[in-house]
Parts: sequence; structure tokens; C-alpha cells
Amino acid sequence: MSIRITSTSPGSFPAVRGRRTRMSESLREMTTEHRLHPSMFIAPLFVVEGEGVKDPIPSMPDYYRLSLDLLEKEVKELESLGIWSVLLFVKVPDELKDNEGTEALNPDGLMQRAVKKVKAAAPGLCVMTDVALDPYSSYGHDGIVENGIVQNDVSVEVLAKMAVSHAAAGADVVAPSDMMDGRIGAIRKSLEFEGFSETGIMAYSAKYASCFYGPFRDALDSAPGFGDKKTYQMNPANVREAGREAQLDEQEGADIVMVKPGIAYLDVVRGVRESVSLPVSVYQVSGEYAMIKAAAEKGWLNEEQAMMETLIAFRRAGADLIATYFAKNAAKLLN
Repeated sequence: MSIRITSTSPGSFPAVRGRRTRMSESLREMTTEHRLHPSMFIAPLFVVEGEGVKDPIPSMPDYYRLSLDLLEKEVKELESLGIWSVLLFVKVPDELKDNEGTEALNPDGLMQRAVKKVKAAAPGLCVMTDVALDPYSSYGHDGIVENGIVQNDVSVEVLAKMAVSHAAAGADVVAPSDMMDGRIGAIRKSLEFEGFSETGIMAYSAKYASCFYGPFRDALDSAPGFGDKKTYQMNPANVREAGREAQLDEQEGADIVMVKPGIAYLDVVRGVRESVSLPVSVYQVSGEYAMIKAAAEKGWLNEEQAMMETLIAFRRAGADLIATYFAKNAAKLLN
């Protein structure tokens, strides 16, 4: 009598089964390839003048502009959650804006006072500062405007002085976000000349001319007053260019390079990771944050799950550091 081999016979099943390492939580944890930790997060913070100010940003639900007294409380909480870095941005009153970025160099300006406040409140935190002229510009551009054109070299001169001013206030890392050519080398040279050789530079090496910055510009009232930023921010269609920009910044003295935005640019993160030996950071920008918040408010997705899935995607793509408005909430979940 012959035995018929059916689909349930031993020899008919695959020897290799990917599901074996997914069958329990312990196995899934043991075989996890990429992990998140609060120390990987950079928490962006918006600072305004005044006292007791916690000003909601309508296009960024649950995010606020903070006065210096509340900034102090915020950074202490972030530190307690294991977040080791903050990135400061300031909202400059209109009457202090001009085309030369004069207020950016004020040693008693809001940014300089904010740095001192954070360093006094949480000395162990790494304080990063935004180095760009758009919050200070009457035109809302990242450089000095002449004849309707954003000028590169004169803008770089101001940016270098701005970086030195932040370092003098106590910043650990300056973060040029302007995308002017040659500004990393100029900033590095100025920092060295002024005795701030230990101040780091996190270069926005691949910052794209993206539509995802809208809520951020609402937060700081820094939208361009004319035209757009396509003459200095990168074309979203380009990826090889990002590697070249990151390599140039590495050669000019950057300590960390950044890709911005994040979710739509994971291939760029991977490309930059393979192009340089420096730590790579990525910025999950305001529009990306707002999209997740809006969809969650509609009940279309789970906010916590979407938050964590996007953050791990940045790690998977090759990012060492993640600047994100979800930093505090993600740290709470991880803790």
C-alpha cells in the first residue's frame, strides 16, 4: 500500500521560517536591530520674551513658545527624562528685525539670555543654538538681501559673528541652518580665533526647500517676505548633492551633519550616512509633527504608534541623532 504525501507531510514545509523569531515578545526584543533611547533625541524649543508665557502654536498642537522662566522648568524636565540636548530658537519682535541681523549679535539678546538660562538650570545639557538670520530679518530670509537677492558672502560674515556670540553665551554646539556656501569653514575659523575651539558645529548640511516647514514659520513668524528659499535650500529631487554638501561640511570642520526634513528624506539620511564618518542627525520637522497630530485628532491613526514608528525609521535609515518635537513624549514612553 503506497503512502500519499500531502501538504501536511513533514518534507513539504519550509526549513527556514522568519516567524520563529517573532512568536514572543522576548524573541522580538532579542532580535531587534535598531533601538531608540532618549539620549538620541534633540528637543527643539521656541523662546519668547516675557514672563509666565506659554503661548500655544495653533499649527503645532501641544507645542508652545516659552518665556525664559518656563524654559527653565522645561529643560529640567527634559533632563530628568534622559534627554541630553536641546536646540534653541527665538521669536524676535518685529521692531528688532532689520536686513543686517543686528539683533542677532546683541550679547544681551533673547538667544544669548536663553543659553545662559538653560546652562544655569541644567548644566549637564548640551545646548545647541540655531544660527540663521531669518528670525532676525525684516525680509524673513536666511541672509542679507541686496537687490532682491540673498547674498552669500556678506551673510556668512554675520553668521560667523552670530556663532561666536552664542559660544560666548555658553552654547555647546552652534547649528547653522542657513545653507550659505562656505559658512561652516568661516564659523569654525571664527570660533578658533576667538578661543572657542571646543564649541561644536552641527551643520544643516542637506536642508531642502520643503513645504514641511510651514508650522515652524508660524511659530517664529519667519516666513520669507518675498519669493522662496530655493536659491540656497536644496532641490527635493536631488540626493547625490546631499552627500557632496555633507562631505564639504565635514572638510570645513563640522562635528555633526544634519538632514532636514526627515520622513520624506530617509534615502537622503542613508546616503549621507554612507558619505561621511561624522555623526548624522535628522530633523523631524514641524509639518511632519503636525501631520501626525492632525491624523491622530481625526482618529485616523494612533499617535503614539505613528510617533515611535517614524522615529525608529530614522534610526533604521542611519541617523545617530533625531531632532523631534516628539522628544518629550517619546522619552516618557521609552522610560
